[in-house]
Amino acid sequence: MAGVVVVGVDGSASALAAVETAAREARRRGASLKVVHAFMWPAMHVPLGPSPLGPPEGGLRTMVERLLAEAVERAEATEPGLEVAGSVVTGEALTVLEGQSRAAELVVVGSRGMGGFVGLMVGSTAVHLAAHGKCPVLVVRGEVRTEGPVVVGVDGSAAGERALDFAFQEAELRGTTLVAVHAWTAWNAPLPEPQDPTEPYANPAGALAEAEERLLAEALAGHRELRPGVVVEPKVVHGPTREALIEAAQGAQLTVVGARGRGGFTGLLLGSVSQALLHHAPSPVAVVRGA
Repeated sequence: MAGVVVVGVDGSASALAAVETAAREARRRGASLKVVHAFMWPAMHVPLGPSPLGPPEGGLRTMVERLLAEAVERAEATEPGLEVAGSVVTGEALTVLEGQSRAAELVVVGSRGMGGFVGLMVGSTAVHLAAHGKCPVLVVRGEVRTEGPVVVGVDGSAAGERALDFAFQEAELRGTTLVAVHAWTAWNAPLPEPQDPTEPYANPAGALAEAEERLLAEALAGHRELRPGVVVEPKVVHGPTREALIEAAQGAQLTVVGARGRGGFTGLLLGSVSQALLHHAPSPVAVVRGA
């Protein structure tokens, strides 16, 4: 049975850009597209019909139906023939989209919506879903490109395995190269096993760098076997992870990160690296939570 891609809309320009991206993602996957608007006013018992003093076509419900129809039309124009359905769900946006993520292959949102504060680089809905969504969350920000590689951050953690699998899938679906970036410093890399047990802190020069290169190769090996058609460019960087990924994302179609990786604090749902990408990446970002 074909899956479903969900996109959240609120009438903003950011949301309409997300609709176009979501339509392309659904087409690549052979999935249908569900356009969802979270309508919180019924729960607050606010009058939904036109005002007695206003035009008959006014009112909150008419406004919502109009913006949903515009989003559906945008999706159908982007990918003619795609199965598209619109849905108005009563509730607050964060709760509604988190609920929708339970049955979706992918949830797509804009980086900022109608309620965004001026100067805020990414909205609360995008950050919340990246931390709590039950499926991968694609945040449409920066420049949307149809060329360039998919970039993925690799840290060797169990939580990063699903992000790596998603990145391989995206590269395969888009027919492009996958750039696998592993960044390390002496502060975040575990010490390799000492070659001399009597000297636990003694390792030959370059042992740490070699261990990190081996970590990346081992993390990629199984995924390469499953998707042999994907051309992979491994990239080991000695430096901070956030800066390395943001630099690698220049010119990329998509950057993929895990919600949390190696060194993350227990109980923290969204790590500093994924948050940095959501705020500063030059193009769309997908955040994938571990199992």
